[in-house]
Amino acid sequence: MVDHAAPVLQLDDVCFRRDGKEILQNVGFTVRPGEHWALLGPNGAGKSTVLGFCGAVIHPSSGTVRVLGGRLGRVELQELRRQIGHVNPRHPLRSPLTVREVVLTGVTGTIETPLRWEPSTAESAHADVLIETLGLAGRSGDRWPTLSQGERGRTLIARALICNPLLLLLDEPSTGLDVSAREQLLETLDDLADDRPELTSILVTHHLEELPASTTHALLLRSGRVVAAGPVASVLDTANVSAAFDHPIEVHHQDGRWAARAVPARKARTRTH
Repeated sequence: MVDHAAPVLQLDDVCFRRDGKEILQNVGFTVRPGEHWALLGPNGAGKSTVLGFCGAVIHPSSGTVRVLGGRLGRVELQELRRQIGHVNPRHPLRSPLTVREVVLTGVTGTIETPLRWEPSTAESAHADVLIETLGLAGRSGDRWPTLSQGERGRTLIARALICNPLLLLLDEPSTGLDVSAREQLLETLDDLADDRPELTSILVTHHLEELPASTTHALLLRSGRVVAAGPVASVLDTANVSAAFDHPIEVHHQDGRWAARAVPARKARTRTH
């Protein structure tokens, strides 16, 4: 059984190897209930692998991973995964399901609606509440191919929430969004943090500008190793972000939001003299 009193996620000295290559080395951090973490780093840093541990879909080569109190390798995975919501903007849906039908596939944990499956009255009502909460009222009958990227993102968040997960994983949720749609999505995530204080989330991104103001903690990765992990204000500074991305980057924080820009080469040279 899952122990809900335990940390939501705990990695201790985790290594992961694939085809003889070491992807993660000695990674460790702890996520507690109600925290909202950001996983950042360049391509190939290991973010997707860490998210795989969070979703109980990847096992470590060495070290220990505990998700919702259950240690991977010693816990029943299907029970565990039912308590984890996953938002992937590359959702591989091919059928023209409606918004409501997509949200309800979160109940069955499938991409398509299973044959001969019908939602219960309570499940249907819950889907309608989530659709309204996520700003899609009046769009529940619209079909997937007609939705904007922003509408798809909010639909997928509703889908992830329909089973009342304890842990919400967001894999680059701003992918493909224009500035307006991105800001609407981030506002949605901030509202969600306020409305569901018991919910824990982990968001993967390359860009500091894509972090909601509700972000409480951050993990910076570079080449499979932790550069820094902890409260967001102490992790996302110029030195740590520059080290993670192996490039001089200035970090700014204003009104709860983050921004980063590369230091011009002339300015970077001046700093070294």
